[in-house]
Amino acid sequence: MRAVLDKRQPDLTVLMERVHKPHNFSAILRSCDAVGVLEAHAVPPKHGLPEVEEGLQLEGKTHLETSGSAVKWVALRVHEDTLSALTHLKAQGFQVLAAHLSEQAVDYREADYTRPTCILLGTEKWGVSPEAAALSDGHVRIPMLGMVQSLNVSVAAAVILFEAQRQRLRAGFYDQVRLAPEQYEAVLQEWIARHERGRG
Repeated sequence: MRAVLDKRQPDLTVLMERVHKPHNFSAILRSCDAVGVLEAHAVPPKHGLPEVEEGLQLEGKTHLETSGSAVKWVALRVHEDTLSALTHLKAQGFQVLAAHLSEQAVDYREADYTRPTCILLGTEKWGVSPEAAALSDGHVRIPMLGMVQSLNVSVAAAVILFEAQRQRLRAGFYDQVRLAPEQYEAVLQEWIARHERGRG
């Protein structure tokens, strides 16, 4: 647990805006875990968050956890709506980059992910909302050379997150603990307790 926690990136995250398919939701969280995201964010669809893996358990009013797989190690903060989510993230110093095909969108590899970054992902069918696109700090796109113009949302998330990981590895971000000591110990104790509950 310490070896994994030593690599966690508190200033890299995703915001899932009304992603509603369970397999996509779960796959995005798995990619978050793989690149060291500490906490992900979500704006739930109108019918509520999809169930992930063995199900979601509410922890307080803002955090959910998943059980039975790697995604249970990524905290999930749930926001009431897009505006409140983006307001919260920007107040924390994050640049918000929307995966959004627009005239101002740049190749996803051109963005600087060594800055505190939130990758905004929209619904499977419609992408990010016009409100989210307008409030984002920038738009990124994945160049497509085929007949279709977009990837599955969970695949797009993985592609962008691993570019962020590549840049951060090169910059040495994974070579030192990025969490404050108090936060590190709090997360570690939470993980230990979660692991023990899973064994029970």
